[in-house]
Amino acid sequence: MNVEAPAQAVPESAWFRSSYSSGEGGECVEIAAFPGAIHVRDSKDKAGPTLRVASEGWAAFVEFVAQG
Repeated sequence: MNVEAPAQAVPESAWFRSSYSSGEGGECVEIAAFPGAIHVRDSKDKAGPTLRVASEGWAAFVEFVAQG
């Protein structure tokens, strides 16, 4: 996992929020999927830093979360 400069070369159109988000603000994150990596950012700080996670690491994280 790498912390990168604010919105490093990820076009605004690539970001999306989970359909489970209420849209009322609060604790939402957005992701942008690219070959080999997933970028993650705070939806309240779109100009802030992003995390870049290898696709394999993201898949393991999602699988873990899905287990409850």
